[in-house]
Amino acid sequence: MMTFRKGRLRELALPANTVRLMLEIAESKGRQQIYARQAPQLLRALRAAAFVRGVECATRIDGVTVAPDRLLSLIWGHIQPRNQSENEIRGYAQALALIAASASEFQVTPDFLRRLHGTILEGSGEAGQWRTQENRVDEFREEKPSTLPFPSVSASEIPAAVEQLCTSYTEVLNEPQVHPLLAVAVLVFDFECLHPFRVGHARVSHLLALLGLYQHGFEIGRAISLERCFEQSRQAYSNALRLSSAGWQEGSHDLNPWLEYFFTVLRRAYQEFEQRAGEVASPRGAKTVLVETAVDGFPFAFTFSELERTCPGVSRVVVYRVLRQLKRKGVVERINRGSQVTWRKIGENRD
Repeated sequence: MMTFRKGRLRELALPANTVRLMLEIAESKGRQQIYARQAPQLLRALRAAAFVRGVECATRIDGVTVAPDRLLSLIWGHIQPRNQSENEIRGYAQALALIAASASEFQVTPDFLRRLHGTILEGSGEAGQWRTQENRVDEFREEKPSTLPFPSVSASEIPAAVEQLCTSYTEVLNEPQVHPLLAVAVLVFDFECLHPFRVGHARVSHLLALLGLYQHGFEIGRAISLERCFEQSRQAYSNALRLSSAGWQEGSHDLNPWLEYFFTVLRRAYQEFEQRAGEVASPRGAKTVLVETAVDGFPFAFTFSELERTCPGVSRVVVYRVLRQLKRKGVVERINRGSQVTWRKIGENRD
């Protein structure tokens, strides 16, 4: 919306560091298919782990949590939701799967944004509805929201503003002077500033980022959870939005803090992917990396059988050997015994 107006992106002077980040991301994009061919088993494990982490982190950022022992079953559709939080866990999983499977088929339109919102807020009276009240868009801090508002527009202006945002984004993609990465970053930024939904806004913004990236060949979100990256850097996310949104309503804002943050997250995600893919050729071998990746993908406790199912093509002997190695290294611990031994990563989900 505001950032797309008056051909601003065509004339935007980018700092050297931002240009460097964009070049590194583009180079990583060019290598991603090579890694996919070299380590298809690892890629499948990374995708499963990224999917689970994406649902877990995106919903947690918006304050939605469920019992640990039900999360995976809800995500994979093995059980039915029994309350609104569980509806929303399943809803985000469905929306994430939809974008992963069919990104090229969708256009960024108000109707599609409302469809995503309706899916992730399944069961809520606000599902698929623009906000209808004036509110202060709180900045997310490390421990609790502050009272400092981000700029936004009035509730009555939301439908027209979102329409303008979607139209402007579509138009700028046809301008050769504007790189698609830049267009996607600005789409997410302006959507954040508009804040068109009262609840579920953060989850839609993450899905919007993934959709735009997938449509332009930047597939990193399939293998590395960008939702996890955003959650882990939530203070930097908030600071970048705050700095870049100053003067947004007047069109005098400085976009560079947001661009540097957004592209830094993408570059780090690609670096993490390439590091893991590179380990396949190490002496540890592909199957060891596959098991370690599967363990990392479990958000909560897991059983040996669950771990074994996520490592197709890896023998039970190898899975158990890697699990014992991780236990000796202090990465995992056994939390009960008997016929159904349960494991968890040390330092996570402790009371």
